[in-house]
Amino acid sequence: MKKECDAEEVLVYEISMGDVDDPDLMIAQPIYEWQQTDAGKYVMDKSDPAPKWIRDHHPHTYGHLYKIYGYFTKEEACWWRLKFE
Repeated sequence: MKKECDAEEVLVYEISMGDVDDPDLMIAQPIYEWQQTDAGKYVMDKSDPAPKWIRDHHPHTYGHLYKIYGYFTKEEACWWRLKFE
């Protein structure tokens, strides 16, 4: 197990959500669907600590912008960028 300070934080996915009553509930399905892709499976398997998501305001639509971050070793981060970006 690697130390948390050794992990490199990588933005792995962004999702836009309109202005809805409960954006965290509405974003659950798109996040789940992303987790079923090859990229999502890689992040869920390799990220240490577990991936996190952050909700922010979308600057153009006045809705919400969700960003998912994974934590990888330098080698895993390089592999991520080569394969999925």
